[in-house]
Amino acid sequence: MQPKVQTFFDPRTSTFSYVVYEQAGGHAAIIDPVLDYDPKSGRTGSRSAQQLADFVRQQQLTLDWILETHAHADHLSAAAWLQGELGGRIAIGKHITLVQQVFKKLYGLDGSFSADGRQFDVLFDEDEVFQIGSMQARALFVPGHTPADVAYLVGDALFAGDTLFPPDVGSARCDFPGGDVGALYDSVQKLYALPDSTRFFACHDYLPAGRSMVQAESSIAAQKAGNIHLNAATRRADFIAMRQARDATLDMPVLILPSLQVNIRAGHLPEPDDNGTRYLKIPLNAVGKELS
Repeated sequence: MQPKVQTFFDPRTSTFSYVVYEQAGGHAAIIDPVLDYDPKSGRTGSRSAQQLADFVRQQQLTLDWILETHAHADHLSAAAWLQGELGGRIAIGKHITLVQQVFKKLYGLDGSFSADGRQFDVLFDEDEVFQIGSMQARALFVPGHTPADVAYLVGDALFAGDTLFPPDVGSARCDFPGGDVGALYDSVQKLYALPDSTRFFACHDYLPAGRSMVQAESSIAAQKAGNIHLNAATRRADFIAMRQARDATLDMPVLILPSLQVNIRAGHLPEPDDNGTRYLKIPLNAVGKELS
């Protein structure tokens, strides 16, 4: 049985989330869900995540998993909210601990935050096989964008996270802590070894000039033939030079500081202070380029 895939797009963060499932009435997983966040007011919301929850209920699906490909720097995760609504286990790759260690220090988190991954229900080993109902899935270790990225292969469907985007958009940046351009190149070669017919689902689309509709799905064949940054003919040294030069021009994502302190907690918001209000910490002069 090849999986069915329902795609959801959050235009505020240019993020795709997915429900991958057997059939109506069967088992399912949600991948990379978005929690709405307004940086101007500090308010969170569940509009985006509610669409996923509504679909799961409409299709009468049993949610086995809420899968994160990595600790996202461009949106807050709705994993904890969805688990409260639908159940399921929240999972990520085991190298999330490397990311937690870096950002525990950056945010000055106290001893109540453990950088050992315990906030997640399951930490997948490299290339670990697991089940979504009757469907076999595999967590592929694909570092580069961060040291902890995983992609999920479910039947013939690959959910690639932040490795590659649609072919006319290219590849993910590698300038976050622990990122490694050479590792990203090697990770993509691992994905390119999959059958050409493998369906390729990206985590983001940034709508390049000349295209008016977002594109979630391509294929391994399409990526190998036409990815503008990294196709089958791209040499490792050339990719490294291009990606490093491009990354040097990029601003920090708007939501990197709010999102990471939530996402290293598996989507759980910080505990409220004594006054009942929850707070996000913004470290000053600690990331990005100096202002000129």
